[in-house]
Amino acid sequence: MISVRGLIKRFGANTVLDGIDLDIGPGERVAIIGPSGTGKSTLLRSLNFLEKPDEGQITIGSVAVDAKTATPAEQRALRRQTSFVFQNYALFANKTARDNIAEGLVTVRGWSRAKAHQRADEILATIGLSEKAHSYPAALSGGQQQRVGIGRAMAADAEIMLIDEPTSALDPEWVDEVLQLLKRVADARQTMLIVTHEMQFARDIADRVLFMDGGRIVEEGPPDVMFTAPKDPRTRAFLRKVL
Repeated sequence: MISVRGLIKRFGANTVLDGIDLDIGPGERVAIIGPSGTGKSTLLRSLNFLEKPDEGQITIGSVAVDAKTATPAEQRALRRQTSFVFQNYALFANKTARDNIAEGLVTVRGWSRAKAHQRADEILATIGLSEKAHSYPAALSGGQQQRVGIGRAMAADAEIMLIDEPTSALDPEWVDEVLQLLKRVADARQTMLIVTHEMQFARDIADRVLFMDGGRIVEEGPPDVMFTAPKDPRTRAFLRKVL
């Protein structure tokens, strides 16, 4: 279970997250849509303290922290409850695909290198990249790099997978393969919070869709309602532009 109460994040005088309340149940897939610059990615990054929120309470699994008083140890404990898929892949350029997937298992989980490599090889087979195990990121296409990034998130076996615009850095020919992989991960009932500009993907994968504007959650509901009969005029205006 993920619970967020009163989450606030400011950059100087600019309030980017303005009192976010959010609950996500086990196995639930939640998509966040909305205009650029409205705090969607900042919300994801604040949930695991890649950005330190200014106020609010976050509970993920068995870990609960208060943003104002969270110690470094509490922040690390919260981060271990999450995995993250970055829009720009964020792979280690000096490590192979296999080592990129295995690294967190060694450094965070304390696994032996041999055990971590075994798990990485299993994941590479699952994501269809066994033949790229010893390739470095520079030798991989954008789609392959993002699949390795998703594989790294899968290896963490975390309470929630945070996915930030997974196709925004991809050339069009690689988008579908990444979205299809994420759908397969979602089908295994992995809890997900996904920021996306791919409306059809959000419609297909999400149990619930949130519309954010001005640092707030304006409206939420099941995809069939959000995409066909949204109630808030801001949601309707946004969807008219993107659908």
